[in-house]
Amino acid sequence: MPDWTLHTGDALTLLTGLDTPVDAVICDPPYNSGGTSNAARRSQSARDKYVNGDAQHALPDFDGDTRDQRGYTHWMTLVLAETYRLARPGASALIFTDWAQLPATSDAMQAAGWIWRGIIPWHKPISRPVKDGFRRECEYVLWGTRGEPLRHAPTIYLPGLLTGSQPRGANRQHITQKPLPVMRQLVQIAPPGGLVLDPFTGSGTTGEAALHEGRAFLGIEQSPGIAATARARLAEAV
Repeated sequence: MPDWTLHTGDALTLLTGLDTPVDAVICDPPYNSGGTSNAARRSQSARDKYVNGDAQHALPDFDGDTRDQRGYTHWMTLVLAETYRLARPGASALIFTDWAQLPATSDAMQAAGWIWRGIIPWHKPISRPVKDGFRRECEYVLWGTRGEPLRHAPTIYLPGLLTGSQPRGANRQHITQKPLPVMRQLVQIAPPGGLVLDPFTGSGTTGEAALHEGRAFLGIEQSPGIAATARARLAEAV
């Protein structure tokens, strides 16, 4: 089973000190969506934005989700520029976003140097209804590459539409946790034995998926408590 490393601290601060070449960048940054005014953004916690009011769990909140769109775009550009610096030629970046931040995320990705290759919708069968409107059952993964995409041998054909709902009950360890089957598909963009970087590791789903699919993992998580959860998952996956 490939190795894994998880650093605890701020993503941008720690990325600037790394020099390990990576084969893919796959991450779920804080979307900084929600309130339509600065006051609303500051007053809403991540839990307020992303967890139903009747949720029975008490999973920890996380920082970094109160930037306005200009601040978010600038910050994401800095982060993605550091990941681009670490990426091998042909490496892919897969960045999660929602509808509100999709334009900002694509701007940041391209400003950082990545070539934007497309959007992969993520359909969530279990999702929030909207009164007199359309259910929020889709988020997105932006795909970019450093130069021409890596040519896999043998050739791979990955899906252009992802489907899967967030874990529920005892399996849910983070308020914005992504489904493991979805992440296991995404990590295949890295070559077997390659290194996957996730600067927003959360509870470790990207890392667990990478290890299960025969890839190594390098992660960064800001919250010490959430990082401890991720380390336990990664140790169990090895």
